[in-house]
Amino acid sequence: MDSRFYFERLGDAAYRPTIETQGAWDPDELHFSPLGGLFAHAVRRYAAAHGTPGLQLARASYDILGKLSREDYEVDVQLVRPGRTIELYEAVARVGGRTVARARTWMLQPGPTGEVAGGAPAVLPHPDGLAAWPMSGVWPGRYVGSLEVRPIGEPQPGRATAWLRSPVDLLEGEHDPVASFIALVDTANGIAARQRPTEWMFPNVDLTIHLHREPAGPWVGLDTSVVFGSTGLGLTATVLHDEAGAVGVAHQALTVRRISGAK
Repeated sequence: MDSRFYFERLGDAAYRPTIETQGAWDPDELHFSPLGGLFAHAVRRYAAAHGTPGLQLARASYDILGKLSREDYEVDVQLVRPGRTIELYEAVARVGGRTVARARTWMLQPGPTGEVAGGAPAVLPHPDGLAAWPMSGVWPGRYVGSLEVRPIGEPQPGRATAWLRSPVDLLEGEHDPVASFIALVDTANGIAARQRPTEWMFPNVDLTIHLHREPAGPWVGLDTSVVFGSTGLGLTATVLHDEAGAVGVAHQALTVRRISGAK
């Protein structure tokens, strides 16, 4: 029977990934996207208990330090910059005592700024009525296979706009809509692949998300462009949307290299 969640809680800071987190290039690895959501959930949970009440997530910046195996994870959070209106949190994810990823999250005070709000990109066409796209035809792995993807137009190499949602909960028995939204954002690097992933590798070593509004699910809109440079570097840039409109941006730094033996 398929698991209906990406992680189960083992303790206050301990989590076990399910098969639904399976990565694309290596079946034994964990896809970072649900781990990014788990980071956000852990930070928001810690902030609610130890920080200033009511602050909103403005930036989440992740560094992926090594192989992400599908083993038990420990996620430790600390408040490194306390404040009444601005706070900075840092979190680390460890597997078997080895640190595999880090996150730094800015939480900012909300306020009534509707009268001056503006500057966001146009609202995307609604996902209702759009045809599904079998992204698993391009990418293997159970994480990608867990997604419902509805592109706006035909995805092109290096350029795609699509809606994503997942029937799989981020964490068994716990729901955080912001963390669940963030749990799908790292997928951006895959929806507009410039090259076949069987011939080229272009994993991201980081993910940085900036929000100008708290997102609402279940749909995540990704308006994505991918650039490969001539010396092995790449960049994935995405405008993030929910059904009401744009909510922020995401960027991913890529390491681009041909797969050994591929023509």
